[in-house]
Amino acid sequence: MPSDAPLSPEESRRYARHLVLKGFGGAAQQRLKAASALVVGAGGLGSPAIAYLAAAGIGRLGIVDPDTVSLSNLQRQIVHTSAGIGWGKAESAKSFAENLNPHVAIDAMAEAITAENAEAMLAPYDLVLDGTDNLVTRRLVAAAAAARQKPLVSGAVSMFSGQVTVFAPHIGGPSHDALFADEADDESLPSCELNGILGPVTGVIGTLMAMEAIKLITGTGTPLIGRVLVYEARDAQFSEISY
Repeated sequence: MPSDAPLSPEESRRYARHLVLKGFGGAAQQRLKAASALVVGAGGLGSPAIAYLAAAGIGRLGIVDPDTVSLSNLQRQIVHTSAGIGWGKAESAKSFAENLNPHVAIDAMAEAITAENAEAMLAPYDLVLDGTDNLVTRRLVAAAAAARQKPLVSGAVSMFSGQVTVFAPHIGGPSHDALFADEADDESLPSCELNGILGPVTGVIGTLMAMEAIKLITGTGTPLIGRVLVYEARDAQFSEISY
């Protein structure tokens, strides 16, 4: 993870509640400012992750999404607005993040991540957050993150539930295929488009993804490496699975 970066007086005022927080403080905030993260997907999971990483003061934030904003997105994709329908999601999310915190450098990439460009796309960033909704892309991102030795924060949601975990095989954690076997495919997984998703569930999981990224960057707490945190909204319950 990156070295510390000094804070300006305005940043010290902005992050005042972090700076007085025991167990976090100025050193963690400076590490956060020096760090960079790539968010793949500016949808239901990417939106809260982008919002909280930008608000928290990460130094550089990459946003990858080739899609455009549609009306049906707005029930859960909180960085986009009605006025932004038809905009590219990457640019829409960049506009939101820049308005939220001008101290964060934002890279917006309105292109699909592919086997050909994935490793190069991940290369400038310290870690990756995957909020995509299909196993083909998830496997591709996981392979690129493992090849580049980048921690990968992965979230998924369906209907009333969601889950989050961290893949970091370069530091001894399990690989992506330890959780998603080769025979798993999108046909066997619930589809949000077909089955629906309760909007705030994406907020819970996306926010947890941002928290895991901040923990990895700052060395705060114990990240979800080798563990899946599962949230069931209807019963307001969290459970954990080791793998």
